[in-house]
Amino acid sequence: MSRTAVQRLIKEGAITVNGLPAKPSYEPGTGDIIEISLPPRERTELIPEDIPLDIIYEDDHLLAINKRTGIICHPARATQTGTIANAVAFYADQLSAGSDPFRPGIIHRLDKNTTGVMLIAKTDEAHWRVSLQFEKRTTQKTYFGIVEGEPRLDGDIIDRPLAAHPTVKGLFIVPGRASRLNLFKEAVTRYEVVERFKGFSLVHMHPKTGRTHQLRVHMSSIGHPMMGDTHYGGHICSERDLAGDLEKASEPLITYQSLHALKLRIMHPIKEEPLTIEAPLSPQLQRIVDLLRKHRSYP
Repeated sequence: MSRTAVQRLIKEGAITVNGLPAKPSYEPGTGDIIEISLPPRERTELIPEDIPLDIIYEDDHLLAINKRTGIICHPARATQTGTIANAVAFYADQLSAGSDPFRPGIIHRLDKNTTGVMLIAKTDEAHWRVSLQFEKRTTQKTYFGIVEGEPRLDGDIIDRPLAAHPTVKGLFIVPGRASRLNLFKEAVTRYEVVERFKGFSLVHMHPKTGRTHQLRVHMSSIGHPMMGDTHYGGHICSERDLAGDLEKASEPLITYQSLHALKLRIMHPIKEEPLTIEAPLSPQLQRIVDLLRKHRSYP
């Protein structure tokens, strides 16, 4: 154990002299009885868990899943379980090591409530080769979203930097011009409207950069937050709201961002040929689309 770790145990009372707490500066004398209560060893390996996965692509080098909502990608601490990383550790016989023992195979991440294509590496070579494509921004990512309102343009590029929210931890904003330059990062998104309804639109978004919450903040910044995304100005809707009929169900259709990683196009790291992986919409998102087409379509 390091000197710092021992000092911390002394201050916590886990090390006693003759049954009593002592200061780190105490100099032991002949006959002193020093007792140490060692903390349990920190876990250094990921615990495999039998969590269902929706596999949409697999070969000897890569694994792709259609991530469901409500599950995070990897543990934030050693004791955390129930993540995608735990699930793939159970499913796959081999995964890339990566730089973190609690993130084997994890190449990129999706937010907890964002569904869609998530890529996992089985070998170290596949991992670093695909990671390099993400780093050089040669991958092509297409996200599907249901936004409130109807964008004025059929497509555009949103080039607005992002910064951490000044008061709410974990959220982000488009900073004002007076903000300090070193507090925000470049963020660029291209979007296109694929279908319009009364009060809502279906959009495809192609992020050039990969900032946290980028698509959600960018669409909100132009006045079109995602349905259900209450963190960034969106609203929770029910079938009653969409149909304008009090006899319809009033339960929320979605209570988080209506965002889905629809398609990922990369160069296969070993075969060196284009690979496109597409994930169908979740039943929840597909139901919303069906309701919009039924109740909010234009004549």
